[in-house]
Amino acid sequence: MTIFYLVQHAEKERQLGDPGLTVLGRQQAARAAQRLQHVRIGALISSPLRRAHETAQFIAAACGLKVELDARLRERMNWNDDEPIEDFLSDWAATVRDRDYVPRSGDSSRQAGDRFLACLTDLADEPGPVAVVTHGGVTVDLLRALAGDDALTATLLHDGVPSCAITTLDGLAVIDIASQTHLP
Repeated sequence: MTIFYLVQHAEKERQLGDPGLTVLGRQQAARAAQRLQHVRIGALISSPLRRAHETAQFIAAACGLKVELDARLRERMNWNDDEPIEDFLSDWAATVRDRDYVPRSGDSSRQAGDRFLACLTDLADEPGPVAVVTHGGVTVDLLRALAGDDALTATLLHDGVPSCAITTLDGLAVIDIASQTHLP
């Protein structure tokens, strides 16, 4: 089975749309890259959203790999300027409560988890461990599908995976959730 390291993107700038990383985020991404450098990553796949792609670039540089983009790794929902923040937060909370709730913009938790799972299934034959750089909400959506809601803390369900935390899977078996041991 393929080992997957699911890397939550590093801390992002507080702005609408498709923000990049903060100074702290770049430091976090460098630390995640150092951690993954020692496990001989064979492939590196990233969400095309800027914050994930920037995080993946640090891993690519450390591991000597090229970043492949896959839209199936994008976040469940992405806040943009044509939506009041209150509506976005309301829809986000509804997707946490009801996995089948389809928000005004984005996917339901179930849809997002299914597309992430399809991506991992397609990557199952990759040689060596695979690093997948993605987002906190969609990673939780995947974990809900693989391990069930009872395996996740309330904080993880509502807030997503913390910045630059790494979740480890052996095939589709959950080994470790949201490890931050590589971060100070």
